[in-house]
Amino acid sequence: MRNPGERATDVTVDRIIELRDVNKWFGDFHVLRDVNLAVARGEKVVVCGPSGSGKSTMIRCINRLEEHQEGTIIVDGTELTDDLRDIEKIRSNVGIVFQNFSLFPHLTAIENLTLGPVMVRREAEHEAEARAMALLERVRIPEQAQKYPGQLSGGQQQRVAIARALMMNPKVMLFDEPTSALDPEMINEVLDVMVELANEGMTMIVITHEMGFARQVADLMVFMDEGEIVEQAPPQEFFANPRSARTKLFLSQILTH
Repeated sequence: MRNPGERATDVTVDRIIELRDVNKWFGDFHVLRDVNLAVARGEKVVVCGPSGSGKSTMIRCINRLEEHQEGTIIVDGTELTDDLRDIEKIRSNVGIVFQNFSLFPHLTAIENLTLGPVMVRREAEHEAEARAMALLERVRIPEQAQKYPGQLSGGQQQRVAIARALMMNPKVMLFDEPTSALDPEMINEVLDVMVELANEGMTMIVITHEMGFARQVADLMVFMDEGEIVEQAPPQEFFANPRSARTKLFLSQILTH
C-alpha cells in the first residue's frame, strides 16, 4: 500500500474512476471544461477550489446526479451512459455524503440507515438493523439509533449520513463539503470518522477546505477553478510548491484563515 502523498503513476494501476475530457453546461454556463481525472482503487483524492469552480458538479456527475454532455466517465469498469442499468450499477457502487445531511426527518437514525437495503435490495429487516447498529457503533453514535434527525446535532446527523452511505457497501465514497454546514466544534468528530474510513482503504473523493485533513489523508490534491482542473499533485508538492499562480493565490488565502 502506498504511503499518503505517494501518487501511483504506473499504467497498470487499477483505476476505479476515470473522467476523460468531461464537459458540462448549465444553459450557456460552461461549468466543467475538459476535466480529466483518474482515481486508483483505494486512493484518497481531495478537491479544493473557490466557490463556483465546478467541484460539486464534477462529483455529482460521477453517479449521475448531474448529466455530463461531453466526454467519458467510467466507474469500476462501467461507462456512465443514458442506460438506466449502467446508472444503477454505478450508483450501487458509489456512496455520496452531502453538506446538508439529506436525512429523512420523519425517520429515526436507524430507519434512515435500513431504508435503502430493505426497500432497494430486499434485505431482511433484522439483518439490515444489525448492520445498521454496527455502523452506528463505527461512527460512534449507537446511542442515537432511535432518535430523529431533528433531535441530533449537526455532527451527529452527518455521521448518520456517512453510516447510511456505507450501508450499501460502496466501493467509492464521495464527500461534498461534508463539514461546511457544521459548527466548528462538530467538525473534528466528522473528520475523525472520515480519517478512519480512509485508513481502512476506502476509495474517496472529498471536496473540502479542511487542509489539515487533506495533509493527513490525501494521496492526491486537485485544485479546480472556473470549471477546470488547474493543478493536481501529491499533498507535499501541492502545499510546498504549487505550480499555478491561481493555486498559489487560493492557498495563500485559505491557509491564513
